[in-house]
Amino acid sequence: MDVDIISEEENPMLHRTNVTFELTHDEATPSRLQVRDSLAAKMNKDADEVVIRKLDTKFGMRKTVGHAKVYETSAHATEVEQEHMLERNKIVTDESDVEAEEA
Repeated sequence: MDVDIISEEENPMLHRTNVTFELTHDEATPSRLQVRDSLAAKMNKDADEVVIRKLDTKFGMRKTVGHAKVYETSAHATEVEQEHMLERNKIVTDESDVEAEEA
């Protein structure tokens, strides 16, 4: 899987960078977590700091265009992102850790 960054837009108010990227893959569309790990490696970030918002694969093509938000820290990600996006990207919040310990 090959990741090419198309554009980056800084958002200092939310401590993040909005990234548009293109994937070239040989097999089926990779999973969100595989894409997240590859993009994090490409940008020298921790996987918990990258939130994949959207992946769009055109029918019959081996290219996928995606949108991600890359945060300065994972704490910034958990503060700003919606709960369902954190769950989709398997980013663990401190609140869910506390709930798991109480149960």
